[in-house]
Amino acid sequence: MRSNRCTAAGRPPAPINGNIPPQSGAIRNFVRMKISLTERDAKVIWHPYTQHKDILPPIPVVKGKGTLLFDDKGQSYIDAISSWWVNIHGHSHPYIAEKIYKQASELEHVIFTGFTHEPAVELAERLLPLLPGDFSRVFYSDNGSTAVEVAIKMAIQYWGNKGSAAESNGPGARTSPARTKILAFRHSYHGDTFGAMSVSERSVFTAPFNDYLFEVIFIDTPTRENRYELLSLVRKQGSDIACFIYEPLLQAAGGMRIYEAQLLDELLAEVAGQGILCIADEVLTGFGRTGRLFAGEYLRHKADIICLSKGLTGGTMALGVTAATERLFEAFLSDDKRKTLFHGHSFTANPIACAASLASLDLLLEENNLRSIRHIAHRHEAFLEILALYPIVKNARAIGTILAFELNTGHDGYINAIGPAITKEALAHGIYLRPLGNTVYIMPPYCITEKEMDQVYDFLVHCLRSGGLTS
Repeated sequence: MRSNRCTAAGRPPAPINGNIPPQSGAIRNFVRMKISLTERDAKVIWHPYTQHKDILPPIPVVKGKGTLLFDDKGQSYIDAISSWWVNIHGHSHPYIAEKIYKQASELEHVIFTGFTHEPAVELAERLLPLLPGDFSRVFYSDNGSTAVEVAIKMAIQYWGNKGSAAESNGPGARTSPARTKILAFRHSYHGDTFGAMSVSERSVFTAPFNDYLFEVIFIDTPTRENRYELLSLVRKQGSDIACFIYEPLLQAAGGMRIYEAQLLDELLAEVAGQGILCIADEVLTGFGRTGRLFAGEYLRHKADIICLSKGLTGGTMALGVTAATERLFEAFLSDDKRKTLFHGHSFTANPIACAASLASLDLLLEENNLRSIRHIAHRHEAFLEILALYPIVKNARAIGTILAFELNTGHDGYINAIGPAITKEALAHGIYLRPLGNTVYIMPPYCITEKEMDQVYDFLVHCLRSGGLTS
């Protein structure tokens, strides 16, 4: 007889051998009553980007609602950085939760090789017309890093497939030039998997692995001073370069660095003129963060591949998208099975994640939400005038819903000790901020209220008046 291990009442089944496993049931509840969640965490968890030698005790979050996170004592915190930039509609949005629940009760997951499903197809159908470019195909993965990995592999194999196609036309056929190099910006960050690290700035993030990363041609983001030097480099090495990957207009993890759309356009024109594939990493800049739906909308020259994640699901689920043009897709169509893109993930196109993305897209395109994005941008621009009053502030800037500035306190960089000090002080004021070293930024969910915005701005002024909390 087949055994169904799920009970009708939804209770967990009894142990097969009749014994109670260690720390189960009443024993586990007793342990939890005696030890706090923070203490339990300290025994079993390894947190990301965290030096556990001097870790601040992590706050047990038990609930999220709108812009607020609530701990186990009922204290609320304004999530002023959208929980690592993903949560664009606020926490526990009822509309997204409803769509997730409905999808989970119908189809939670299915292998995406040999099968398809409505949420994945509908999301691609709705997303492609919104993207800044002539994209026709969506490849799903799990997160921003994997979306970049897919893009790099697509670009490299594109040239391999094109070259082998020429070779197969006979002895006299002209083969495509070998394009093996990759072009990327300094101060870039594209993720923590090995391909994504390779095309990112060599930094504290990559230092232990630098000997294992492939070589990349790194250039500065374009300025009025270096523009012609960059164009000259692209002309000289263009025939060797397979692809150029860039974060359009904003390098986020690299220090919230903003650069001009016009100068990027000029560079992209030369890159495209050399036949180099362009990869736009819009993992952060997508879905309204720069004031438009996508940063590529500020540019005349469009990418061949675009990478998306973070706000894609409204911050509720893990999902990545790599969209490509039809020209690129066609290079993989062949009777030769070796020209297949041999890449995939167990949870590719997870139906629940796709349903969350469709719900998030519904909310994103509502006029009141678009109005909120514009309003946050206007408030940031006004706050720049206040920041200009404080000598400790360097390079105050804003783009869309993102505001950033440096504190003139020691060496610029991620490991500047002022960052954790500001985080600790902000938490005491009911706000969650996580500066990138001495780069302070805010990037709130679009649902943030006027009162909450005022509270965040007032706290920043408090920091500036206290000398960046250095006293």
